[in-house]
Amino acid sequence: MPLLLSEMREGQSGIIVRVGGKGPLRRRLLEMGLVKGTEIYVEKYAPLMDPLELIVKGYHVSLRVEEASQVIVEKIKQEVFDGSREN
Repeated sequence: MPLLLSEMREGQSGIIVRVGGKGPLRRRLLEMGLVKGTEIYVEKYAPLMDPLELIVKGYHVSLRVEEASQVIVEKIKQEVFDGSREN
């Protein structure tokens, strides 16, 4: 289920589905590596929840929440380790 990058929480990963915006904003996002099909990881939010820090293609990128709302992602299902083990 697609969601906005700005709606993702710390520690979540996703794949970029679409980059919106117009003109200079869209170009800036694409130049920073936010292109369709790229995996993205939300490392943390600043104390006042703006900006957020992402890891894209192995490097750190900071985006304002308003900018992040232009990027649509598909959340990657993350398996939860519960400590039990199947044999």
